[in-house]
Amino acid sequence: MRIRATVAAVSGALALSVLAVPAAQADDSVASRADVAKVRQAAHAASARAAGKPYALNVSFSNFKIAKTVKVGTTNHVATTVTYTLTHGADVDIAARDFVTDPIIYRGSYTAPDNMLYGNKPAKCTATNATTATCKGTIDVYPGDHELRNTDAGTWRAAAEATAFNGQDPAGETFDITKVGYKGQSGLGSTLMQRFSKLTVDASPEPVKKGKPITVTGKLSRANWDRGTYNGYVEQPVNLQFRKNGTNTYTTVKTVKTNATGNLKTTVTAAQDGYFRFTFAGTTTTPAATATGDFVDVR
Repeated sequence: MRIRATVAAVSGALALSVLAVPAAQADDSVASRADVAKVRQAAHAASARAAGKPYALNVSFSNFKIAKTVKVGTTNHVATTVTYTLTHGADVDIAARDFVTDPIIYRGSYTAPDNMLYGNKPAKCTATNATTATCKGTIDVYPGDHELRNTDAGTWRAAAEATAFNGQDPAGETFDITKVGYKGQSGLGSTLMQRFSKLTVDASPEPVKKGKPITVTGKLSRANWDRGTYNGYVEQPVNLQFRKNGTNTYTTVKTVKTNATGNLKTTVTAAQDGYFRFTFAGTTTTPAATATGDFVDVR
């Protein structure tokens, strides 16, 4: 399990200082996540309070690509791949073991985020010419470690950073942060962080006589990141659909709203053999969901 506190629990520069992953997870780099966080904190701190700052590293980022949505449940680790282009000056050695670059997504302000997520390991970069490289990393999310709150659902903005330690050891007595280069660049894109959803359906009785009522029930629920459970998604429109036996196409019969606990209940008249299902179109905070069709034998 990685050691990483959620930024939402603290604020400002202090929050940035506790975002750490053990050095053993730092891949081929000799720098740990805690080392990068220390440099990031100093770079973002107010001048009057900063005990020295890293110099501005001569790099920039472009072509940032991330999934449009990241669907997160309550327990399973979720990883989404990110790629971007890193352009750097001739004085920046991106092949150095203590050069680190990362993709980041965040909520709120980049310099004082409400929450921030990045990868377990630094991104890996492949040089395309003397001053340009294509980089690939991940954003890793561990909802079971309380990295997200329900209020985090929605748009997250994207950024990338690069740190050149230039032989400086953050744990050493002679560490000089002014000899470390750092560059963070926000505004590179965005993604939707969504609370994973589930939808069920049950049509009864089975079998049923033609012309008699069929009661269709179900439930729409979504991940509750605050509690680590799934709870009903209330007052949401859900379509009831029917597919005649022997065909492949579902047709919407009616729209039903979930109640105060996320439950669904409606009735239809039995006409022919087929499958009933509920389907939910999704919202900004919650992805679409479709229940597996439930067969009803009409006699």
